[in-house]
Amino acid sequence: MGMTARVLAVDAGNSKTDVAVVAADGTVLATARGGGFRPPVVGVAAAVDKVAEAVERAFAAAGVRSVDRVSACLANADFPFEEEQLAAALHARAWGADVEVRNDTFALLRAGVTEPRGVAVVCGAGINCVGMRPDGRTARFPALGRISGDWGGGWGLAEEALWHAARAEDGRGEPTALAHTLPAHFGHGTMLALIQALHLEQVPPARRHELTPVLFATAADGDPVARAIVDRLADEVVTMATVALTRLDLLEEETPVLLGGGVLAAQHPQLNDGIRELLTARAPKAAPRVVTASPVLGAALLGLDRVGAETEVHDRVRAHFEHPSPSGV
Repeated sequence: MGMTARVLAVDAGNSKTDVAVVAADGTVLATARGGGFRPPVVGVAAAVDKVAEAVERAFAAAGVRSVDRVSACLANADFPFEEEQLAAALHARAWGADVEVRNDTFALLRAGVTEPRGVAVVCGAGINCVGMRPDGRTARFPALGRISGDWGGGWGLAEEALWHAARAEDGRGEPTALAHTLPAHFGHGTMLALIQALHLEQVPPARRHELTPVLFATAADGDPVARAIVDRLADEVVTMATVALTRLDLLEEETPVLLGGGVLAAQHPQLNDGIRELLTARAPKAAPRVVTASPVLGAALLGLDRVGAETEVHDRVRAHFEHPSPSGV
């Protein structure tokens, strides 16, 4: 393989975009970080512009103008038509002759496995699950929130905690310490005061996610209502993973189940233990572990899979991201 088999890897999430330019031998020539990727909010063109800023910096640092293959794992690519639309938008930038777009959950999955085989559950702002086999078969969910049957991302957990806390304070629900811990986080003495502050946006809507760690801390202190929400999340994570394993005929094989995103990466003991116990019962051959590697590694490996790169090429890219030099790239 000549130097033409370079890969541009893109991992674009709601909050940030990471890109990497990888040579044919697996050397990472350059990396760059850009802003969040939010086509539903700003439109496809403006969202791709954000990616372009990071790509242009990485290309300049790597001394290249284009690559052989663009491997992009993008948030909000939830349906095949969205992947096609985004692939067309990236292709129009002429960064590489060949463009493949996948949902960003595939980047986390591929970053955590040595071959393209396994299931990943990501729980960050939202929740999503994907699975893949080396033969190209995949399993996935739309992951659009409640309309697509999802429950349990950071936003959903905060909303659930607020619901229980409000009902506890006014007598519609059972007592819970959340009625005190949630308003206290924002400096309020009661849920009624917090509800008013949220309603009037004196507490900006974007700060609601701060209540998810408060929920976990309240559960860790033994509050039954908070603990029940955490147990429900463990059940949801395992339900998604088990369905994906079943669809891919992997339930009877030793298969990695990768856990990622802010909520799962925090490794809350109750949630961790709950996930492992339920997996042991429902998918005994599943091997759960938390992925800490940068998802852009997964995007790079998916690109290298498609150009038929050798194992040592994959190993070199993985070493770069898992054991970076102090100076970076």
